[in-house]
Amino acid sequence: MSAYVPPGWPSGVHPPGSEDFERTAQAWLLDVVPPDYRLHGVLRRYPLALAAMAAHHTKACVAGAREGYRNARTEVGGALPPHALEALLAAYRAEGRRLVATAQAVDLVARALRGEVFTPQLQDAAAQPNGQRPLPEEPTAGQPAAGQPVTERPAAGQPAAGQPVTQQPGEQRAPSRPGKARKAPAQAQRPPRNGGTGTRKAKRDQHAAAS
Repeated sequence: MSAYVPPGWPSGVHPPGSEDFERTAQAWLLDVVPPDYRLHGVLRRYPLALAAMAAHHTKACVAGAREGYRNARTEVGGALPPHALEALLAAYRAEGRRLVATAQAVDLVARALRGEVFTPQLQDAAAQPNGQRPLPEEPTAGQPAAGQPVTERPAAGQPAAGQPVTQQPGEQRAPSRPGKARKAPAQAQRPPRNGGTGTRKAKRDQHAAAS
């Protein structure tokens, strides 16, 4: 099973931990820096020292390409025909992309020389060629776009959020205090007031008739 290498790893360098890793890393780094760097023995004996100098060199090249692109119109715009100026700007853009990729590769090799172990990341699977990220999907009909809050729709018969609740005819309001429901008073049937007097009179008449 081959060792994992992250996206942007230089094709000419063997994976970290392999037998020829340092040798191939040193050969690739010497091709990145100017030829005169080969005259320094320390850079040939210590690949990590070579990687440190290569990192500074590539970063300086990226900065120089960006500055040249920004100032191209003022520096040579008046001396070149329009089509030549546009070709120069295109060359700056192409070389800028190449230099950025090289600087990133040098950083990966330097980290591997320090003993860092790379592991697969989720963004590696989602990354697209040229370092571009996938575009967000367009929202389908009835769905909110990315970044917009999702609002719930009220169920049938329920008022929408923020609308007052109106009482329909025939509905009973809930009690104002929980646990204390109001009861409708029952109409108690009271006995007639003269019920007791009529009973006593009937008893007296019955007693008189018996005597």
